[in-house]
Amino acid sequence: MQSAIRIIGIDPGLRRTGWGVIETLGNSLRFVASGTVTSDGDMDLASRLCQLHDGLADVVHSHQPDEAAVEQTFVNKDAVATLKLGQARGIAMLVPARAGLQVSEYAPNAVKKAVIGVGHAEKKQIHMMLKILMPKAEFKGDDAADALAIAICHAHNRGGARMRMAALAG
Repeated sequence: MQSAIRIIGIDPGLRRTGWGVIETLGNSLRFVASGTVTSDGDMDLASRLCQLHDGLADVVHSHQPDEAAVEQTFVNKDAVATLKLGQARGIAMLVPARAGLQVSEYAPNAVKKAVIGVGHAEKKQIHMMLKILMPKAEFKGDDAADALAIAICHAHNRGGARMRMAALAG
């Protein structure tokens, strides 16, 4: 008999890093929890990264996911902001990896396509579809909703991701 797989989706950001935990069994999805880890914008960068690390580590410890998925960073016109987002994304990948989890990455358009059916969607559409897919889902804000969408994307793609990882391992 198959057992449920618990997945954490992480939407990295330096100010707010969203997280969402779901369980998948076959084709069914079940909401577990979601939230946001924040950092204090008045603190230096290293301290803010520590806040994100410690907050995410607490979430991973509390919810004990089996796998993790992180949204890939898009490059914008502000190089400094892109670099800082990349550092936050590093924390988002490091925490689950240090907990022994496989970490998969998904482009924003792939996440939207997995949840909405098209690669370009409004935040409102994502929120609406999350409520359809998981009626008991609770999320405060776009960051937690995006993290749940990332977890759902991974649930839909995890077989292929596992096979690619095995092929790379040789």
